[in-house]
Amino acid sequence: MTSPADHEELTRRAFLEKCAEAGAHTFLFGSLFVTTAMMRLPQEATSRTVGPRGGTAKEVIYGFVVDTTKCIGCGSCVRACKAENNVPDGYNRTWVEQYTFFPNGEVIVNSPNGGENGFEDDLPERNMPEEIGQLPVRGFFVPKLCNHCIDTPCIQVCPVGASYKTAEGVVLVDPQRCVGCGYCVQACPFGSRFLNPETNTADKCTWCYHRITKGLKPACVEYCPAKARIFGNVNDPYSEISQILATNRVQVLKSYLGTRPRTRYIGLDSEVI
Repeated sequence: MTSPADHEELTRRAFLEKCAEAGAHTFLFGSLFVTTAMMRLPQEATSRTVGPRGGTAKEVIYGFVVDTTKCIGCGSCVRACKAENNVPDGYNRTWVEQYTFFPNGEVIVNSPNGGENGFEDDLPERNMPEEIGQLPVRGFFVPKLCNHCIDTPCIQVCPVGASYKTAEGVVLVDPQRCVGCGYCVQACPFGSRFLNPETNTADKCTWCYHRITKGLKPACVEYCPAKARIFGNVNDPYSEISQILATNRVQVLKSYLGTRPRTRYIGLDSEVI
């Protein structure tokens, strides 16, 4: 005969098993069970498919993290992206912005050629503070790229269905369908898209989809000497990116727009957000 205590224990055990299956961490605080799940977006919850050996395997959902505390503004990521994806001169799929703060409260944002060749010591004269000899109090670099949003305005406005999302959550453009109307370029609130003058179609960061589907890293991640860019499967609790998301406070750009970006940041200041 099963006692109420046995039933309660079975219930707790089932609860803990569910938490473990979801990749959550559970601990006992007084008489309460407290669960802290990993930093996943809503549709990044564990989903399963049939694995190669007949078992179950988690579906791949890609994510990207930029650690602004590590970026040194060298431009290696921009150059690697251009070389890997044949990005035309004057355009960027990824770029780096330099933020410089002065005592009078002025903030200067600088990105010469998208940061492709790094940053010089001198800031643009047209933006220099009026006070002579005023030195900056702090500064940092912020790499930017397509955010591969969950709720994507660029996909919503495309009249021919050229912008789409893959099963792994990567937002792409089908150049065979794109008519070059530019609606998606205008709709992107992050300035991540442009019309390629050579193909007359919309262009953007693809997280180097042709590489990641072969198990390689995006070019910008591969060639970042400071390891400021992290890419991987957020559906794998043991991946590097999942561990970073679980142990760091991360933010997204323009969260108030509700696009739910998959590109997340460590160390963003309010002036950037």
